[in-house]
Amino acid sequence: MEKYIDLRSDTVTQPSLEMRKAMFGAEVGDDVFQEDPTVNELQDYAADILGKEASLFVSSGVMGNQLCLNVLTDPGDEVICEKDCHIFNYESGSPAKLSGIQLYPLDGKMGVITPSQVESAIRPLSAYYMPRTKVLEIENTHNRAGGTIQPLDNIIELGKLAAKYNLHYHLDGARIWNASVASGIPVKEYAKYFDTVSCCLSKGLGAPVGSIIAGSKDFIKEAFRIRKSWGGGMRQVGILAAAGLYALKNNINRLEEDHRKAKMLSDLLGGMKSIEINLDAVQTNILIFKPLKLTVNDALLKCKEQGLLLSVGNTDSLRAITHMDVSFAQIEKALKIIYNVFE
Repeated sequence: MEKYIDLRSDTVTQPSLEMRKAMFGAEVGDDVFQEDPTVNELQDYAADILGKEASLFVSSGVMGNQLCLNVLTDPGDEVICEKDCHIFNYESGSPAKLSGIQLYPLDGKMGVITPSQVESAIRPLSAYYMPRTKVLEIENTHNRAGGTIQPLDNIIELGKLAAKYNLHYHLDGARIWNASVASGIPVKEYAKYFDTVSCCLSKGLGAPVGSIIAGSKDFIKEAFRIRKSWGGGMRQVGILAAAGLYALKNNINRLEEDHRKAKMLSDLLGGMKSIEINLDAVQTNILIFKPLKLTVNDALLKCKEQGLLLSVGNTDSLRAITHMDVSFAQIEKALKIIYNVFE
């Protein structure tokens, strides 16, 4: 893969030498007994950053989201979300399979749903023949919308609506770190309006594995139990938690570089007649663009032949995600490849 410039995802990053050293030197114990000191340190540190009572280290973003939904619901309940969100499109039908719940997707604008949309979707309590609306979920940043940032004022208004109707409020904050760096709003400020938060360590932060979920102590206690039942008790997992701890302490502020790399790409794409792109949606490290003269598959193949890896954004669009393992020099080379392929 070294011959390629890999912009398929920010999940392809390799642990740095410093991160590997932290992993090698990690003090470990049995996390199922809650005796792994590195895991415990990571969980305490993450809870503090997020402003929550407690947090839990889990193996993936999907596990994080699904643990949250499972604890917050009962079988037959319903979760309101946006139609392009991750839990609806990219988690293998887990809400239905793991928790017996269904999703009610709303058509958002650049990943944002409004209080009026949500209120009209909430099921009346008197309608015994309907599912119970139990959770309101949003994603920040929004992957499929192109890394867009949820406006804080809308987050607050949705939170008020959730409280009015006694709904749980969940944040899929897989890339909440990107939202914070780009907006200047602290992660703790974003997180405080939600009952539960899930956030990834293995995307822009560069850790090889893992996510964090956070909420109240009672919530985390139950999530710990469910994690075990799903096979998520990972014993001496401090070796992995050390990477996450290093990522949180060292790799958040550098995300600004990835956003500048994405801006370099969007500046070229916005001027090309053979590509359609919404430049307003390029707010962090993700670009979604539609080829007008090539099919998605042909475009992927032609880019790969010249040394650039992209992924599918939507059915008719391509996706490029910048990250720490792609240098500014490689971004300049990617620009030349994109121009050659599409123009």
